[in-house]
Amino acid sequence: MGPGVYDKCQTPKFSSAATKGRTAGSRPKPMTEYGAQLIEKQKIRFSYGISERQLSNYVQKASLAKGLGTAEKFFEELELRLDNAIYRMGLSASRRGARQMVSHGHFFVNDHRITIPSYELKPGDIIKIREGSKNRKLFENLATRLKDYVSPAWIVFDTEKLEGKVLEKPKNTETFLDLNAVLEFYSR
Repeated sequence: MGPGVYDKCQTPKFSSAATKGRTAGSRPKPMTEYGAQLIEKQKIRFSYGISERQLSNYVQKASLAKGLGTAEKFFEELELRLDNAIYRMGLSASRRGARQMVSHGHFFVNDHRITIPSYELKPGDIIKIREGSKNRKLFENLATRLKDYVSPAWIVFDTEKLEGKVLEKPKNTETFLDLNAVLEFYSR
């Protein structure tokens, strides 16, 4: 049995229940290369909350990019989505929640209201909380919630001004994602 793809599959209770159905003498079959690549692809899809087509488009766009490694460009495409940036700034507890916040129009990017979660950010972009949304329950006690939060080096959020900024392109520091396996999956 491979690693859990969904959040609920990553608990001790789930892993003990998953091994209960096996008989004493049976061994699990070894995972094929295709199976391992498929699980990595699904892990990325579900953790970023994107569709199969969106993931395929990101892979295609990364493979056409010049200068940077394909895996690095692929990682940048995923991380520079607006919903992911909101999550990385600590404004939402999950990417799914960040996606909903963006869809409901709570944010401005460079003084334009954006309701598209997959909006592609660039270094230098400024993300502000909309004036009408600042007094919502979502953003209550934001300074105390973000006091101990450490955001990645490529993005910052100022709790005084209630705005964030993309400083640079993100670098891949995620150890649990095998981006090359996903790229190989789509190169079949």
